[in-house]
Amino acid sequence: MQSSSAAHLVPVPIISSIAPLAAGKDAWLVDIWGVMHNGVSPFVAAVQACRAFRDTGGTVLLLSNAPRPAASVAAQLDRIGVPRDAWDVIVSSGDAARAFIAKRGAEPVLHLGPERDLPIYDGLGVSLVPVDEAGCVVCTGLFNDEVETADDYADILARCRSRALPMLCANPDITVERGGRIVYCAGALARAYEAMGGDVVYAGKPHLPVYEMAFAALEQRHGAAVPRERLLAIGDGARTDIDGAAAAGIASVYIASAVHLRAGAAFDAAAIDGLFPGPVRPVAAMTGLAW
Repeated sequence: MQSSSAAHLVPVPIISSIAPLAAGKDAWLVDIWGVMHNGVSPFVAAVQACRAFRDTGGTVLLLSNAPRPAASVAAQLDRIGVPRDAWDVIVSSGDAARAFIAKRGAEPVLHLGPERDLPIYDGLGVSLVPVDEAGCVVCTGLFNDEVETADDYADILARCRSRALPMLCANPDITVERGGRIVYCAGALARAYEAMGGDVVYAGKPHLPVYEMAFAALEQRHGAAVPRERLLAIGDGARTDIDGAAAAGIASVYIASAVHLRAGAAFDAAAIDGLFPGPVRPVAAMTGLAW
């Protein structure tokens, strides 16, 4: 029997083509990891969909929770094989994080994350120091997300908490899919730190600052502000992409991925109701972005 709450939910259609939803839209805000690629190789149909939308005159803004500046994200896309003619501009969580870091001045920072994320500090005059010398923590991820989980950071997070260090989480994602495997992100450490009573500020989706940066980038490109109703967000994160888009006043399309659905699980109306049990729901869902 269907529950009374489920009965009042707006149905979310599962579609195979996004082309009908592209009509009347000036720009897409497209998540990268899980929509455009899986961390190892590009999704060809997604690339083709973005090209097709651009061919109609639409703008593809890649809105990523990657904890690196846009230029570094672009270089990663090049390495993975996502072609540059599939997108117009990138706004990243790393960009939003840099704005937060700059506001704190030259405060010494404890960096939690891999070396590849160090470009987040370029030009900011920040010194990276051990926990006992830090004024704050910037978490971009795990040092080795291939083998580590948040449990491996219990001791260092406890030391940070004992000093009441504020944390900036430069990637609110909890997990992502990499080549068919689930790996942990900075959001997992931030959640563990909050559970200890630590103070965390988040850069990136679903928080508004990164959307405001995206709106500004679109305004600069179009020469005028783009009305929210002419934007469409596309992503595979229920709590990041879909909730974030709703908070920013944008309609969204959910892309199924292993982040929320276990291997072999059915992707149907029941699965969608489980992912979106409340009033915040995408306008459609897809197994993969396709034109």
